[in-house]
Amino acid sequence: MNIPAELKYTKDHEWVKIDGDTAIVGITDFAQSELGDIVYVDVDTLDDTVEVNEVFGSVEAVKTVSDLFMPLTGEVVELNEKLEDEPELVNSDPYGEGWMIKIKLSDASQVENLIDAEAYRALIEA
Repeated sequence: MNIPAELKYTKDHEWVKIDGDTAIVGITDFAQSELGDIVYVDVDTLDDTVEVNEVFGSVEAVKTVSDLFMPLTGEVVELNEKLEDEPELVNSDPYGEGWMIKIKLSDASQVENLIDAEAYRALIEA
């Protein structure tokens, strides 16, 4: 299971890469493997400020639909438009080409509430 050490994680299986006052968000390798083949990614919160733990979109796999939860409060400033035509990128490259949104952070101190790779590994192996 791929769990990059430089990223932060949520208990809801989102990963977060912090870059200044911006965060890139996607779902983890574990999450995409549990969901199976992803056929659609729906994010309709572009330009909206979304509070931490609120739903910012959903991901649809062959057998299920799963909500995506905001890891940090912020404004959704960019969507990964590649996912419109190639949602399977979430399966093939969840930490790279399969990223979902970029957010402008409202409260950088919330980053401290995310978990590190070691804690995330312990969560999914429990």
